[in-house]
Amino acid sequence: MSFESDKRFNDFKHFPRGLRRSGEFTVAEADSLEKFGTAMLALYQGAMEPRDEVEAAFIAQVKSGEAGGNPHAKVWFKYLKVIGPKRVHRLCTVAGGAEESNSFDSGNGGGGGDESLD
Repeated sequence: MSFESDKRFNDFKHFPRGLRRSGEFTVAEADSLEKFGTAMLALYQGAMEPRDEVEAAFIAQVKSGEAGGNPHAKVWFKYLKVIGPKRVHRLCTVAGGAEESNSFDSGNGGGGGDESLD
């Protein structure tokens, strides 16, 4: 049988509450990762040689970067994407045209309570 392992896969570094509770994977994907993830990781890292054509196809697809129709490769790529570096998008504006009076720390009537209102 392909992707056999006597140990269930858990990545508590990235998913401290477990794969199922992470919210990143469907129930089927979490089941697949827990059941076959240890073997997938060993194959991915080169620590284990493929034992059949399904595992060999998995390695070929992982090396090519395309999952195709292989459900094991699809879930592995999703796992790698989730644990990969996060892209941060920030909205930045340049205050080139901002007036001095709009500044909070300016001393020209920006909100003091002891000014008289005429």
